[in-house]
Amino acid sequence: IASINTSGFYKGGHYESNPELVLDYQLFQNYPNPFNPSTSIGFQIKGTEFVSLKIYDVLGNELKTLVSETKTPGIHYVDWEGDNNSGEKLSSGIYFYRMQTATFVQSKKLILQK
Repeated sequence: IASINTSGFYKGGHYESNPELVLDYQLFQNYPNPFNPSTSIGFQIKGTEFVSLKIYDVLGNELKTLVSETKTPGIHYVDWEGDNNSGEKLSSGIYFYRMQTATFVQSKKLILQK
């Protein structure tokens, strides 16, 4: 079973991407958005490289590191439970997530709604 929403975000049970089909970098919109209690963030990379994916508040304070490691080419997903690096649950509000590699940087907005 799989679903694809209008933004092109794919979410399925047993999904493995084909690295040969990934020709560019992309950070997908989280799903669901707004979310409670968790959301999934997808991204794709075209080469093996170090990837950083972090959550920030509206003031630019870093709250949570979701990914900080070398990843293989393809599409990857990570879930966020609406907490910070200390495990404390965050309050409702607007947050931003930022993906960065050696050659790509992109940010998107998400909403935690309790």
